[in-house]
Amino acid sequence: MLIFTLFVLLGLLALSVAAAVSVGLLGMSLAEFYSTLPLTSALGEIAWSTSAEFLLVAIPLYVLMGELLVCSGAAGRMYGAASKWLSWLPGGLMNSNIGASALFSATSGSSVATAATISTLALPEQERKGYPAPLFLGSIAAGGTLGILIPPSINMILFALIANLSVPKLYLAATIPGILLCFMFVAVIVLACLIRPELGGHRQHASWAERLSCLPDLLPPLAIFALVVGAIYSGFATASESAALGVLAAFGLGLWRRAFTWQTLGQAFESTMRTSGMIIFITLAAFFLNFVLSAIGLTSSLVSFITDLQLSPMTTLLAIILFYIVLGCFMDTLAMLITTAPLVVPVIVALGFDPLWFGVILIVLCEMGQITPPFGMNLFVVQSIRGKGNFMDVIYGALPFCLVLLLLIALLICFPQLALWLPQFA
Repeated sequence: MLIFTLFVLLGLLALSVAAAVSVGLLGMSLAEFYSTLPLTSALGEIAWSTSAEFLLVAIPLYVLMGELLVCSGAAGRMYGAASKWLSWLPGGLMNSNIGASALFSATSGSSVATAATISTLALPEQERKGYPAPLFLGSIAAGGTLGILIPPSINMILFALIANLSVPKLYLAATIPGILLCFMFVAVIVLACLIRPELGGHRQHASWAERLSCLPDLLPPLAIFALVVGAIYSGFATASESAALGVLAAFGLGLWRRAFTWQTLGQAFESTMRTSGMIIFITLAAFFLNFVLSAIGLTSSLVSFITDLQLSPMTTLLAIILFYIVLGCFMDTLAMLITTAPLVVPVIVALGFDPLWFGVILIVLCEMGQITPPFGMNLFVVQSIRGKGNFMDVIYGALPFCLVLLLLIALLICFPQLALWLPQFA
């Protein structure tokens, strides 16, 4: 049964079938061959009950909030301010790419949206300031991955739904690792440029007067982040309600700056509908697959199989991590998360690991999948916006950041309190 599941899933992905369709067809195939009951008859009920989940409302709202910030010009001003504050470090604007990505991630929740936005802002500066392509492009792709780790995160909302976890607690669990990862990304850039100064391009210098004058450009994204996250942890609003507050704040910011036109608003709404439709379609297909897996007993069979192997919990965890690293090279991270989490989370719980802690590790593995060839989505986003040059430049530039992500996973395994300390106060 498990071999059939893997064969069908990988076969559909190899044929370049869309992720949502692949997941749905896998569920129908398993229902047809391994169940005596007409499980597909429950598809309508599952789609309705899943769509009615209030927490899912947060997804299009977070996407729209990021789109409105781009349309209002707040993202561009934020990048300019980050460059003045961070470009004095070895590596120059590459540090600004990480810093701006972290700030935008705190209001966007999407890895691809973060990578696309920072690419648009940073790439014109690459040749002008004399930066060699690989590491500069890699810093943009890697910075984009912060969108699914730094709260609020769409992927964490979906994992919380699947694993039946508290979204605020999962956000707290990811906060320290997210901040730590930002510093680790900057550290690898600084180290690379200290070893090879030519990678750092032309150093920029900004006076303290210039830095202080651009602080107002950093305030809008920070204020929106404080509003969204603060509303959740103060108990004033749920995750979905706080997302709505963020949209109102981003819309109000655009109106105050008189940055919106009917055309830009139309583009923002259209992009939001496309992205949200894709995510919701994948989610519905995945929940049907989860229902089928439980009905045919595959989940419990997998737990029993792994338990019968009598491997140590740590060995099993390392095997699961290796599985995700390989899978991330070939599969869309959102589909990977939704498809595999229902199978893996029961195993993790049975082994005695904390699902909150594992959720952070899984999100970091999803981040790695965004920048690992041959199908890392952020790699394609950066190259498509670049519009020229060799795609291998982006791949080579992202490799050092993959090693950083592996190091973060090792730190989380050695020091679980990095993820578990903050949630205990919730």
